[in-house]
Amino acid sequence: MQIFEVGGAVRDSLLGHRVKDRDWVVVGGTAQALLERGFQQVGANFPVFLHPDTKEEYALARTERKTAPGYQGFAVSFEPEVTLEDDLARRDLTINAMARGEDGEIIDPFDGQSDLHHGVLRHVTNAFVEDPLRILRVARFAARFGFRVADETHHLMQQMAASGELETLVAERVWTETSRALMERYPDRFISTLRDCNALAVVFPEIDQLFGVPHSRQFHPELDAGEYLLSRLRDCVEYNAALEVRFAVFAHDLGKGETPVASLPGHQSHEGSSIELIDALAKRLKVPTALREIAVLAAAHHRQIHHARELNASTMLELFEKTDALRRPDRFRVITQACEIARAIKSVSDGEDPPSAYLAEALALAQGVQLSENELLSLKGPEIAARLRSLRLAALSGMRNE
Repeated sequence: MQIFEVGGAVRDSLLGHRVKDRDWVVVGGTAQALLERGFQQVGANFPVFLHPDTKEEYALARTERKTAPGYQGFAVSFEPEVTLEDDLARRDLTINAMARGEDGEIIDPFDGQSDLHHGVLRHVTNAFVEDPLRILRVARFAARFGFRVADETHHLMQQMAASGELETLVAERVWTETSRALMERYPDRFISTLRDCNALAVVFPEIDQLFGVPHSRQFHPELDAGEYLLSRLRDCVEYNAALEVRFAVFAHDLGKGETPVASLPGHQSHEGSSIELIDALAKRLKVPTALREIAVLAAAHHRQIHHARELNASTMLELFEKTDALRRPDRFRVITQACEIARAIKSVSDGEDPPSAYLAEALALAQGVQLSENELLSLKGPEIAARLRSLRLAALSGMRNE
C-alpha cells in the first residue's frame, strides 16, 4: 500500500501558495486495511477515510465511468489494482492531476507543472466532458489564478454548453462554485470564462443578457452593462469586499438587461425588474437569505444612496426605515458599500466624504435621539414611535441645515 499527496495541495505548494487542505490517495489498499489502522470511513459506499490523528481525507485510488446524465451519473471502481495514474486521469485539469510521493518526488503524468508555469487551464482527458460541473470549476480556477483556458479545453466546454448537460446541475453546486469564484482575485474572469464558452446564457441568463445593452447615457457610456459589471467586480477585490457586498454588486443591476430598446440608453425604473430577477436567481440557486436581502435592498435604494446629500430629512429617514438601518446598522453599511462599488465611487473630487460616510453620520444622529423621562412616562405605544420619528426628522433637518 502506497500513499500520495494529491490535487490542490500539490498545485498550491508548487505555486508557493499557502496550502489550506491536504488530500491523499491510497494505492494498492483496501477499506479494511485502512479501518484496521484506525481510519474512519466517510459515508457507507464511498472510499474516503479520515486519518485518526490529522483528520485529513484519504481516498482509495479509483476510476470513474459515465453511466447517466449529470454529475452524479458515474460508476466508481476502487479496487486495489487501480494505479496512481488511473486515479489522476479522472481529474479535471492537469494542474490538479499531480501527486507527491512520500520521498517528495512529484508525479506528473499529464504535464501539469508546465501548464502551471505557463498559466494554462487544460483538461486531462476527454472524459472531462462527462461532468458538467467542470465548466464552472474551470471558470472558478480562472477567477482564482487568472489563467487562460487552453484552446482544446475551450472547445470541449463549448460542446458541453451546447449539449444541455449544464441543465442537470444541482443548484447548491452552482452556488458553491459561484460564491467561491466571487471571492477570488479575478472574479470577473468567472463570468467572462463562462460567456466565452456560451455557458453563461445557460447558468446565468440574467447576467448574459446585460452584454450588448448600454450601461448608461451619462455614466461610463463607453461600456455596456455586462462590461460595467465586470469592472465593478474587479473593484470588489480592491475594496477586499465581503461576499455579501460582492453578490449585491453581482446582482443589483440585473434589470438593465430587460430595459425596452426604445428606452435605451436610459434605464428609468429598472429597479423593479432587478428586484424580481434577484429574487428569481436567489430562489433558483438557493442563495442564503441574508445575501438575497442585501442585494434586493441595494437594487431598490441605490439611487437614493448615490445621491444621499441631496435627500431631504423625510426621504433620508424613509431610507433608514425601509432598509431597517436603525435596528441593523451593520447591514446598512454593507448595502452602502455595495452601492458605492457598483457606482465606482472611490473618492469625491470636491473633498466631500463619499455617500456611505455621510449616511453613517446621519444614521448615528437618528439613532442617538432619545425621549425625555417625562415623555417615556406620558406616552404610550404608537405615540412613542411618532414622537421618536418627529425627533429624528428634526435631527436630520438640523444636519441638512448645517
